[in-house]
Amino acid sequence: MTAPSTVGLSREARNLHWLLTNLVEEVPGILSVAVVSSDGLLLLSSDMESNEAARRPQGRTGSGPRGSAADLATVVSGIGSLTVGAAKLMDSGEVKHTMVAMDDGSLFVMSISDGSLLGVHGSADCDMSVVAYHMALFVGRAGHVLTPELRNELRQSVEAGAAGNPR
Repeated sequence: MTAPSTVGLSREARNLHWLLTNLVEEVPGILSVAVVSSDGLLLLSSDMESNEAARRPQGRTGSGPRGSAADLATVVSGIGSLTVGAAKLMDSGEVKHTMVAMDDGSLFVMSISDGSLLGVHGSADCDMSVVAYHMALFVGRAGHVLTPELRNELRQSVEAGAAGNPR
């Protein structure tokens, strides 16, 4: 994983980037990670540099949802919304996490705070319990600092990076 540039970001934003980088590097089988706001916008990703290239058809790599953090964010947001609706329909309280096992990979979605979600795309041979445990650690560390101000800063950082203007 190539660490995204954190130049010009607040201490809290740099800490979240570090936590995300640490999650990907420490847990075997994690392919990509995305933090998504309650309105479905990408806030933080393990592959921020590949977002723009992955949106172009010739940039498709086949690893992850078309290789793009933005596409992973879309999937995470959709699954999050679907499971929240199901929980309301079933009158079962808040959704804590969702795991999807596929033939060639896994997808994990975990609530962070205020509707924000952590999504992880894992390899087919990842240990699902280890991934879920480390995601819970991330959520525990990140949830209390993911304020509206920080979410706004992270959104602006993603938008500036997508426009080719790193902060």
